Amino acid sequence: MSADDRKALENKVKRSFHADFKQVEASRSDWDSSASVKYTKTPNPDWKFGDGANQTHVETSAKHIAIDPHEPGRSLIDNYKLSISAVVPRPIAFISTRSKDGSKENLAPMSFFQMINADPPLFIFAVNSPLAAAKDTLRNLVETGECVINIVSEGIIEAVNATSIDAPYGISEWDISGLTPVYDCQTVSCARVKECIVSIEAKIESIREFNSRANPGTKSGTLEVVEATRFWVREDAINEERNVIDLSILRPISRLGDISYGRTLQAFQLPRPEFEKDLNGIQGFEELKKRRRATDIQ
Repeated sequence: MSADDRKALENKVKRSFHADFKQVEASRSDWDSSASVKYTKTPNPDWKFGDGANQTHVETSAKHIAIDPHEPGRSLIDNYKLSISAVVPRPIAFISTRSKDGSKENLAPMSFFQMINADPPLFIFAVNSPLAAAKDTLRNLVETGECVINIVSEGIIEAVNATSIDAPYGISEWDISGLTPVYDCQTVSCARVKECIVSIEAKIESIREFNSRANPGTKSGTLEVVEATRFWVREDAINEERNVIDLSILRPISRLGDISYGRTLQAFQLPRPEFEKDLNGIQGFEELKKRRRATDIQ
C-alpha cells in the first residue's frame, strides 16, 4: 500500500465517526474538574472459588456470532474499528523522537502500546505503516534507535490529540501542541514532555514488520520493542521507595473505541490468591471439583 493510499484510508477512518463533532460535543455535559479517584469494594466481596460470574453479569438469550476477519466484503477498516472498540481501555504512549541530524522532531500518540517485561524493562508499541513508507515516528526510530515514551494525563489530552494531525515530515508537533520539550535526557537525544508526570527514555530492542493479508505482497505495519534506559517521574507522584506512582496525581487517560477516550476515576483492589494458602492445595481443589460436579448434576 502506497503512502497516498494509506493516508486516504486513514482519512476514511476519521470521517467514519462523527461528521459534525462540535455539534455533538455541545450537547454533552461539561468536564467535571472536581472528580477524584475513588476506591470501592469489588462487585462481590464474598466471592468464593468456583462461584463463577458475579451479580453484575447479565444472563441473556443473545448468541455469540463468529466473524472471519477476511470474509468477502469485509475491509481492514471493519477489523480496525472492531478491534479498537473491543480491546479497551488502552494506555497511550506519547512518543517523542528526533531525526539523526537533530533537525526534525516528532511527537505522536500510540494506543497500540503495553509493557511486556520487567528484566529488562521492555515496552511495545505498533506503528501502522511499513518501513518502506514509514510514518514520522518510525522513520526517526529507524534512524536513531531511540525515543521517549511519555504517559498521557488529563491535563494534556487536547494537546496530545492535536499531535495526531497529518502534518508533513519536518513539521514539529511540539509547536502544534504547545507542549514543552525538555532536553535533559541522559541516554537519548530526543526531548521528554515537561508537562507529563512520567516519561521513559528507551532504545530500540527490535522491529518486526508484518505482511498484509488485504494486499498480498505488501507490508502493512510494524511492531517496535524498546528497552527502558531511564525513568523520569515527578517527585510528588512517586513514593519514597521510588516504585509506585500515585494514581490520583497521574490521572491517566486511556483510548477507547472510535474517537473516544477514558479517564480513570474508580478503582478497586484484589489480592492475587495463593494455591496452598487460599485454596488449600490439591485437597481443596479436589473438593471444589466435587462440588461443581454435584451442582452440574442438579
